[in-house]
Amino acid sequence: MDSAPPAVAATTPAPAAATGPTAPPGPAADGARASLEALRTEIAKAVVGQDPAVTGLVVALLCRGHVLLEGVPGVAKTLLVRTLAAALRLDTKRVQFTPDLMPGDVTGSLVYDARTAEFSFQPGPVFTNLLLADEINRTPPKTQASLLEAMEERQVSVDGTPRPLPEPFMVAATQNPVEYEGTYPLPEAQLDRFLLKLILPLPGRQDEIDVLTRHASGFDPRDLAAAGVRPVADAAVLDAARSAVAEVSVSPEIAAYIVDLCRATRESPSLTLGVSPRGATALLATSRAWAWLTGRDYVTPDDVKALALPTLRHRVQLRPEAEMEGVTADAVITTVLAHVPVPR
Repeated sequence: MDSAPPAVAATTPAPAAATGPTAPPGPAADGARASLEALRTEIAKAVVGQDPAVTGLVVALLCRGHVLLEGVPGVAKTLLVRTLAAALRLDTKRVQFTPDLMPGDVTGSLVYDARTAEFSFQPGPVFTNLLLADEINRTPPKTQASLLEAMEERQVSVDGTPRPLPEPFMVAATQNPVEYEGTYPLPEAQLDRFLLKLILPLPGRQDEIDVLTRHASGFDPRDLAAAGVRPVADAAVLDAARSAVAEVSVSPEIAAYIVDLCRATRESPSLTLGVSPRGATALLATSRAWAWLTGRDYVTPDDVKALALPTLRHRVQLRPEAEMEGVTADAVITTVLAHVPVPR
């Protein structure tokens, strides 16, 4: 994540805070944390750098959320998601979003069977654990909206019949920056369904040299097994980790701090749209997941600050005049973080 520490690393648990005593994490939780920490090593076998994005994807899985990955073409967005699925032993499917893609191409549709003279449902690629929605902003809003029910309700309704999706289920959607040609900005209602928006920057010089060195040595991004990527966790590990995250305590002061941050965005003169209550609950969830990943059973203000940018940046809308002056959503949120009083 952009503002969070770049690694998913356990630290020594801090002394008990004013949040009150909580049960110490059990062996299952410790094992789950160790397995998720090992993800970084496995993903690094195929993807150079991008540790913040790896951390963000892990946080989203812990929160049962979805992720929007933004970056210019060629920064390993697709490879990152494929490698994550391989390291977690999860089923994954990829949909290349194009201007002519139809909603049924994503969710599935009823197909007439001439042998039985009946219609049968043919599941679409959304019926998987990790759906890679590649270049989601290259398809019109109608098809983008086909994912709304799947993301929010974790089901698909076709011909009035709800069909549950597998568990776990996460949408990892990639998009090119909106100023690129042939892109359709995602509607606010759908943006708000993404738990995190992660920015994948261009690699540094040394990282780019490492990428070329790997390719010169025979690395094939289409063959992750040959690169040595192996499963280090699975759905059972995720379940144990999610149960542990649910036990992370949040003091009334921290809850009030999150609310004050979100309310401050609604009063910003640079924004026409501030963070909704859904955004506040999302920040609460991601802060708890980050606290657990770093070895604590309670949330601190630093956890909230670390997750504020990736959790909130896509939930605000800039005024046109602010945009023309070069103001960014990240800059507005950073200003809010600097001015809202931090609980002691």
